[in-house]
Amino acid sequence: MNSLQKTVMTIVLLLSLAISNAQIKNAKTETAKIFGNCGICKTTIEKAGNLQKVAKVDWNKDTKIATLTYDSLKTNLDEILKRIALVGYDSEKFLAPDDVYSKLQDCCQYDREAKVVVPTDHSKMDMNKTDHSSHTTATEKPEINQLKSVFDNYFLLKDALVKSDGSTAAAISKNLLASLSDVKMDELSMDVHMVWIKVMKDLLANAKSISAIQDVKTQRANFMTLSKNIYELMKVAKTDIPVYYQYCPMVKANWLSKENTIKNPYYGSQMLSCGQTIETIKN
Repeated sequence: MNSLQKTVMTIVLLLSLAISNAQIKNAKTETAKIFGNCGICKTTIEKAGNLQKVAKVDWNKDTKIATLTYDSLKTNLDEILKRIALVGYDSEKFLAPDDVYSKLQDCCQYDREAKVVVPTDHSKMDMNKTDHSSHTTATEKPEINQLKSVFDNYFLLKDALVKSDGSTAAAISKNLLASLSDVKMDELSMDVHMVWIKVMKDLLANAKSISAIQDVKTQRANFMTLSKNIYELMKVAKTDIPVYYQYCPMVKANWLSKENTIKNPYYGSQMLSCGQTIETIKN
């Protein structure tokens, strides 16, 4: 490859990065060393770190240096590095779980040098035992402190739909929307954080839709999707009581309840006891 071709390729690469970064609002760019060996590593690392219109990762297998561009109002460097660690790749800040690293292909198993393990359970991080020189993530709070208001408003919304009370459902959904917006995702433990990223957009959209109308039929249609995503979140987050996941065969939709007794939010008094409990969530 001659010098002209190299120059053209460099310009094309810079332009593509500029276009990609332009799609990310409030863009901040940082670099970090991420350990890996090959093209398979590059694909896995970038896939784990990338989030559409939120974060973009470009990893160089020769230098082991990743360039990370992200929306600074929606995520941060540590959160991106955590996601990458959870698929098996150490950085200088976070160590991948041993069981995940051991499952990497032979060509991907690099020499391990990082020191700090990414927590994969719901426990608090002990900041007294943390090496602050290499790890500055804020103490993780139990999810019950972060998500209790979300879950409480969900149950109140369900009760309003059981009563076919569209006005109350709309008012409660405004509170639900506020509690969703108040969640600080960087304070969630990693497994909850990953689910939160997946469901957050739909949760906000459904809560907003229900709050904007008083037509119970339309509210119930949005409640179906809302319930599905609340279930995904509740499965990994802490709750202080057992929660019952229930199913209505007539509308083929689920909901969550603090009571094992069936009170159907999709039909209300018309078919109040239609349904069954299919799972009990105990965390």
